[in-house]
Amino acid sequence: MLKDFSIQSLFMGILTTFVGFASSFAVVLHGLQSVGATDAQAASGLMALSIALGLCAIVLSTVTRLPISIAWSTPGGALLASTGVVEGGFNAAVGAFLICAVLIVIAGLFKPLGRAVAAIPAPLANAMLAGVLIGLCFAPVRAIGFNPLLGLPIVLAWIVVGAFKRLWAVPAALAAFVLVVAFGVDIPDGALSSLEQALRPPVEFVVPVFNLPAFVSIALPLFIVTMASQNIPGIAVLKVNGYAPKPGPLFSVTGLFSILAAPFGGHAVNLAAITAAMCAGQDAHPDPARRYWAVLVSGISYVILGLLAGAVTTFVALAPPILIQAVAGLALVGAFSSSAMSAFQAPESREAAAITFLVTASGVSFAGISGAFWGLLAGGLMLALSRFVHAAKK
Repeated sequence: MLKDFSIQSLFMGILTTFVGFASSFAVVLHGLQSVGATDAQAASGLMALSIALGLCAIVLSTVTRLPISIAWSTPGGALLASTGVVEGGFNAAVGAFLICAVLIVIAGLFKPLGRAVAAIPAPLANAMLAGVLIGLCFAPVRAIGFNPLLGLPIVLAWIVVGAFKRLWAVPAALAAFVLVVAFGVDIPDGALSSLEQALRPPVEFVVPVFNLPAFVSIALPLFIVTMASQNIPGIAVLKVNGYAPKPGPLFSVTGLFSILAAPFGGHAVNLAAITAAMCAGQDAHPDPARRYWAVLVSGISYVILGLLAGAVTTFVALAPPILIQAVAGLALVGAFSSSAMSAFQAPESREAAAITFLVTASGVSFAGISGAFWGLLAGGLMLALSRFVHAAKK
């Protein structure tokens, strides 16, 4: 195994971790806080996710000798941000995280469930995701409206750097955020000392509560978004690069690590898509058989970053919330545009996709159940009706 190690894979593994963490940890923190987590619980969730996905990547890359990259569910974090606090608070959200993780394990072991998720019409799944993401994508504009001197540097950094190197756009926005907080925000006395105290791992155990509103509002949409937007595309990326692992066992393993992360506030661990392309491509190593080392290095790096999650969260808490929401929104612009384009591409499902998108994006809850579920249901009924009418006319 050591003979397969290379400096090229080492650098790619570190770069993958930096890009993956920097571009989306803001989404995770905002999502967890939106469903009721305290700052300490959100830090614990970020830590749990980082360590769980890091260990999962290490295990899978070591056992399979394949570059199987793991990530947290960024679309899932955006879903949480759009859902808000459900009945039972964060304890109920954690219960929903556990149920989602169990469903992912079952989807890997029980093929009909995995096929059922794959059978959800792609336009509706993408429309639901676009509806979930759009609210957070407004945050950069709102940040500029809140305070142009604070919000504009973050957006400009994203635009300018992204024009030259799209991969570095969000890390550049994050760097601008750090500078804005350091030089533009009044930091209270004693804040830096609390930052030093936050260097110890922020472990917060949350007793899960199980109820129907959390199951329907969080567990089911989170399961669908994670499978449709992360796990299934993650397999596709591996196949494009010449790897053909069996999907079922990989899904189940990510579900098991999600179960371990959930009681500490982590929402979901899954196969990576964007960073998977980094580790599975030629930039990781010319020899496909040696690229798994990039994932192994990435896994170790994520574990280290997870142990520093308390300091990251404490620093973020020094800034107005809208600024970190702006960074999160910029991180999701690409995901929103691609999901929206995919949702409305096919003319025959365009109307159903529009209904799914509008109901989801409205953010309106019925019977304590979030719009993401109702959007998918409304769009599904509309699509079924249009297909029935079309068949009846023949």
